[in-house]
Amino acid sequence: MSRVGTELVVEVRSSVRRGVPSTLRLSRWARAAAGARGRHAELAVRIVGSDEGRRLNLLWRGRDYPTNVLSFPAPSGTRGGRARRALGDVVICAPVVVREARQQGKRIDHHWAHLLVHGVLHLLGHDHENERDAGRMERRECRVLAEFGIPDPYRISSSVSESR
Repeated sequence: MSRVGTELVVEVRSSVRRGVPSTLRLSRWARAAAGARGRHAELAVRIVGSDEGRRLNLLWRGRDYPTNVLSFPAPSGTRGGRARRALGDVVICAPVVVREARQQGKRIDHHWAHLLVHGVLHLLGHDHENERDAGRMERRECRVLAEFGIPDPYRISSSVSESR
């Protein structure tokens, strides 16, 4: 859990033991993504393996494979601990994060940050169902990631594009 106060409280639970960023790093990325909308709120982050990621993706999206990130917004008006507003849950599948980062020629920690920011933005109502909304969401992601010195995740590196 994070410090008590007005900032977003981030609870991290992981069934994966290796290669997962620290709770501190995950919390910083999530708080940056939530911005002012994270004040007096809480968020649950769950890190899972491929089997659980696959089960959740099949159950909630009807897709029989593990996906990188799933977001589950809390119902409106839901309260968490200490009367905080619950934003919802973000589930990240660790093996998919590592595989995608390697395939895309990205630093693994940068991909972790991107997927967590992406998931938090979904909890705040952002989506990418059409080009306009996708562009708005991507710009927000890039602004948040830039705060941590992380490059635009949507730019394909030359080494990756050459291998396609």
